[in-house]
Amino acid sequence: MLVVEEGSDIDEEGLEPILMAAVRQAIAALQQSRREEGARIAEILSRQLDAIAELVERADAHPGRSREAISARLAQQVQSLRQEADISPERLAQEALVLATKADIQEEIDRLRAHIAGARALLSGSGAVGRRLDFLAQEFNREANTLCSKSNAVELTAIGLDLKAVIDQLREQVQNIE
Repeated sequence: MLVVEEGSDIDEEGLEPILMAAVRQAIAALQQSRREEGARIAEILSRQLDAIAELVERADAHPGRSREAISARLAQQVQSLRQEADISPERLAQEALVLATKADIQEEIDRLRAHIAGARALLSGSGAVGRRLDFLAQEFNREANTLCSKSNAVELTAIGLDLKAVIDQLREQVQNIE
C-alpha cells in the first residue's frame, strides 16, 4: 500500500506508473467479473429455455389437440346446440369448422420453437444481446397468451400458464444483461 506522509513531496513521475498499473488491474478484474456473471446468467437462461421447450413439447403432444378429441368435443357441442336452437346441420358444421380452425395452436407452437432456436443462437453468439433477448421474451409471452386464449382443454391452459411463468422468469434475467 502506498502511504504519503503529510508535508512530503509527491513524485508524480513515479506515481503515474503505479496508478496506471492499478487502474489496468481494476479494469481486468471488472471485465473478468462481468464475463463470469454473464456465463452464470447464460446458464440460467439456457435452463429456462429448456423448460420452455419442454412445455412447448407437452402442449404439442397434448391429447386434447388430437383430431379425435376435437371432433368428439365439437360433436358434443353441435348436439347441444341442435337441441337449443333451430339451426341447420350444414350451418352447424360450418361454424364448427371455423371454431376448430380458430382453436388450432400449431402456429403458436411453431413460433415458440423458432423463438427458442433464436434465443439459443443469441446465447451462443457474442456481443450485446440484451435488447434482442428482451424482444424475444416479449414474443414468447405473446405466443403463450395466444396459446392460452385458444386452448380448448383445461390441461392445455395449465401448460400455457406454466409457460407464461417461465417466460416471466426468463424476462427478469434478461433485464440483467446488455
